[in-house]
Amino acid sequence: MKSNDTIPEPTLKCSCCSEKSCASLVLNNEELNVLSNNCCEAAFVRNETVLKEGSFTSHIIYLRTGLVKESKKNERGQEHIMQIIKSHAYLGLPSLFGDRINQYSYTALTNVTVCFIDVNVYKQMILENGKFSYEILATVCRESLNNYHQLVNKQQKQLSGKIADTLLYFSRNIFESNHYELPLNRNEIAGLIGSSRESVTKQLNHFVADGLISLKGRSIELLGIDKLEKISKFG
Repeated sequence: MKSNDTIPEPTLKCSCCSEKSCASLVLNNEELNVLSNNCCEAAFVRNETVLKEGSFTSHIIYLRTGLVKESKKNERGQEHIMQIIKSHAYLGLPSLFGDRINQYSYTALTNVTVCFIDVNVYKQMILENGKFSYEILATVCRESLNNYHQLVNKQQKQLSGKIADTLLYFSRNIFESNHYELPLNRNEIAGLIGSSRESVTKQLNHFVADGLISLKGRSIELLGIDKLEKISKFG
């Protein structure tokens, strides 16, 4: 991107966007204009697929608003949820650098808005802007560490610890509140922690009976935070 290049006026102005990523914040106006001219916005409703496993990597997807789940199916077609992703995050970055094929599916858990960015323009910015590259690398590293910790928790903790850990994760990392709407149904929670729907339901009922949570449909309130933390740690 040379300074004497003629850049047309963007239809979607990234420079005016209030939902910028940490990486986009380091771009100058010229770079933001290039991004705008190679970007389009789209909306998805709950349960709609944003990006499908097995498709070609042609665009980088930036999640502006809403929640999505990152999942992968095993050989038997069972869904395993890798993580829940909230707004101001990129989807599919590992596939961008590691493979031409998307390795995960991304499905809307709420109504979401995303930006599709041309993958070639994105890669060019990574090559030309060191600060932008650093922010992208930091994002990939954070996601890798998060997935690693979740994998360890799934293998080492009992069911009660897995459920407590999940409820606290939603509270602290996703909603920043002890009272929230569960973004996943019982089947999906089972897919997240590697258990069965029946076991998840039974454990949640135990937490209700013990006064640790209040649960009405998907509306949940964490009442016994200290006890849940101990169960998460030692369960």
